[in-house]
Amino acid sequence: MARAGLTPDRLTLAGADLADEIGFDQVTASALARQFGVQVASLYSHVRNTHDLRTRIALLALTELADRATEALAGRSGKDALIAFAGVYRDYARAHPGRYTATQFRLDPQTAAASAGVRHARMMRALLRGYELGEPDETHAVRFLGSVFHGYVSLEAAGSFDHSDPGSAETWARILDSLDTMLRKGFS
Repeated sequence: MARAGLTPDRLTLAGADLADEIGFDQVTASALARQFGVQVASLYSHVRNTHDLRTRIALLALTELADRATEALAGRSGKDALIAFAGVYRDYARAHPGRYTATQFRLDPQTAAASAGVRHARMMRALLRGYELGEPDETHAVRFLGSVFHGYVSLEAAGSFDHSDPGSAETWARILDSLDTMLRKGFS
């Protein structure tokens, strides 16, 4: 039996929870060992080091986010799909700030190619099919939407919109309306 019930999956989930509590950048093998009341060496048969732990958390977060986006996009197209997809990102970032930060963790190319990040790109391209963009506009649009979504939720998470009117939800809705208009016009 593993000491303290440690397994790679349990450590990854606990690390993701810890990231939501204290911030992804603060998650280390030492911090996780303290949480379980064990020596750091006890973790090393399950995770190689802090980088490995953070990679696992990033992969978990990307999978969780992709699963939610897949469910939200089912049966939707056009503006409805855009709003659903964007909403998943915003809601996930608000509910799981550490995990959301982990989705931005730089993965090595081989790990990235096998990750749920590939699903994200496919879903983004699928939702853009409703706008009938050709290449290279579709690639530009994927990058643009990702930048807008990430930028907005990052600023919102930092409290940048807390003390001003109108509220951030109204601004978010206007951004999505503008994105839809731009995409319908061909993203040029």
